[in-house]
Amino acid sequence: MNKIPPLMPKATAVWLIENTTLTFEQIAEFCCMHPLEVQGIADGEVAQGIIGLDPAVSGQLTPEEIKRCEANPKAHLELSDKARRHIETKRKKNAKYTPVARRQDKPDAIAWLIKNCPNIKDSQIVKLIGTTKSTIQSVRDRSHWNSTNIRPRDPVLLGLCRQVELDYLINSLKEEESPKENS
Repeated sequence: MNKIPPLMPKATAVWLIENTTLTFEQIAEFCCMHPLEVQGIADGEVAQGIIGLDPAVSGQLTPEEIKRCEANPKAHLELSDKARRHIETKRKKNAKYTPVARRQDKPDAIAWLIKNCPNIKDSQIVKLIGTTKSTIQSVRDRSHWNSTNIRPRDPVLLGLCRQVELDYLINSLKEEESPKENS
């Protein structure tokens, strides 16, 4: 099965159903859908009102790839190299989302990191928790607007990072310190 789905898989499936002679199985595999869902699209029961997206125009497939698979019902559609690279880079750049309810806990997590890891760099806190350097600085110098209510709390328990990420950061800080102790 194709591990990377195309962009807008249902719209792509709609276009492939309407404009090619590919089998439902080929379309389902390429779009990472179930064959019955593709059949439902063809019957008009699923994806009503979705406008088809030509995968050749968007660069996800080449016309030659479509023709090759139309000629052989056992063949599998493959994303173009350009589309594969684009989708993989998009996945890597996903921003870390913090729910609104947890955002107010970030200053507490920053205070905990500053207290328990005094040699931590601001850039490491930014990457771990997903905050800004100005927030970190305001917590450090106690000029944060809510500084009277900030109390150091573990960022893992607050759900702002994973234990593995925190352990990795702490271990990297210890490794940075150890060469200084040996000199």
